[in-house]
Amino acid sequence: MTQDFSDGRLFIGGDWRKGRGAPITSVFAAEGIENQTLAGASRDDALDAIAAAGAAQQDPAWRDLKPHERATHLHRIADGIAANIDRISWIQSRDTSKTLAETRALALSAAGTFRYFAAVVETSDDLLTAPRGVYLTSSVHEPLGVVAAITPWNSPIASDAQKVAPALAAGNAVVLKPASWSPLVCLELARIIDEAGLPRGLFSVLPGSGREVGTLLVEHPGIAKVSFTGGTSTGRHLAGIAARKLMPVSLELGGKSPTIVFDDCDMDLAIAGVLFGIFSSSGQSCIAGSRLFVQRGIYDRFVERLVQATRALSVGHPFDPRTQVSSLIHADHRASVEAYVALARDEGGEVLCGGARPEGLDAGAYFLPTIIAGLDNAARTCREEIFGPVLVVMPFDDEADVIAQGNDSDYGLACGIFSNDRRKCWRVARAIRAGTVWVNTYKQFSIATPFGGDGASGMGREKGRAGLRAYQTQKSIYEDLGGQPHPWARWP
Repeated sequence: MTQDFSDGRLFIGGDWRKGRGAPITSVFAAEGIENQTLAGASRDDALDAIAAAGAAQQDPAWRDLKPHERATHLHRIADGIAANIDRISWIQSRDTSKTLAETRALALSAAGTFRYFAAVVETSDDLLTAPRGVYLTSSVHEPLGVVAAITPWNSPIASDAQKVAPALAAGNAVVLKPASWSPLVCLELARIIDEAGLPRGLFSVLPGSGREVGTLLVEHPGIAKVSFTGGTSTGRHLAGIAARKLMPVSLELGGKSPTIVFDDCDMDLAIAGVLFGIFSSSGQSCIAGSRLFVQRGIYDRFVERLVQATRALSVGHPFDPRTQVSSLIHADHRASVEAYVALARDEGGEVLCGGARPEGLDAGAYFLPTIIAGLDNAARTCREEIFGPVLVVMPFDDEADVIAQGNDSDYGLACGIFSNDRRKCWRVARAIRAGTVWVNTYKQFSIATPFGGDGASGMGREKGRAGLRAYQTQKSIYEDLGGQPHPWARWP
């Protein structure tokens, strides 16, 4: 497949121009080759973007649009994404080394997200509240102002849409800072948004240093909200800055999600769910089911079948339609994953399969799907997010045992449960601390269903109808109906 990347310019305040920051390089890790090096954004670029966003957000051409008129802009963006699915998919696969099948699904999801929030904003009503006196009371929702959206490298087009679409629908301007490892697909989104006719300045893309550009966006007084998806340590730092500013922040952070397999499960269904939950996206997913708890009565049989199924997974080039597990995003990231597998061995873990680089794919940053046994939930390998195709499997005895182990984590993002007993599934789903629980499935999503985590997995929720309100502030209005001066204010 022959395609071209962008010309390397950034989209800043409605203008396409060369960045003034340090160079950043996108690498096609599946082949170990460079995609493109471009000049990243600088502090001055970020300041220009914020100034343009503030002016555009307050311009009556945007500020005074009715909700259904803002929805029209979102529909145009969705149409632009849909018309460019193949190009977006190719660029994102080159940017992230994800399979074309996955990046195509992510691009389609992004188009659906813009359409969904177009419908939400057009059908959202403000409130006429019950009065307690001779007055009319109402509660209305208004935009916050300029939103900074900071997104990760593992699924950029979908993560971008989940922040940009509701923020624009709510009437804000957006400054998007993508991860430096995956800048290209975000610039393609900027091209589509620009061609869709969104008013100038409402949207900018600033690929660049998190330390320089990201910190400025969070600290700047002109930024009214930060929506961040990324690592927990960075999220904690951003939350501290936001607290000092008294600024709302949404944080979707890391995970160490448990998958629970009871002895009354449909074993084929459970094995498929476990495989997809940890090894799809090469394990580079915050919701990956990286801790597997199997009830002791079926533990040996289940693990044996799971290992056989894992060894049968197709590891290969992201453009090969047979590939299930592709390259990791960067050789540096693979080194981090390898270090965790070495740690697991040091902790007494037994590598049942994988644990090494595959043969014949030496040019890329590949790592075999890996299953580790022999550790308990206190091991660092079971407590720290690896963000790769590494699964730790542990036995459990009963509901109380697995709930205690499942909740024994700093994280609280997701959970999978496999059992044919619906009442038991409900009990465990309610007892597990997680923002999302899947029952007899894993990693299924709907833009209409809220998503987020608790504890070290973050705060706030994205998606759903409430996802629009997360980018608005609420105002109460009282209108007198009596026409008489307030009795307190009497004078001679």
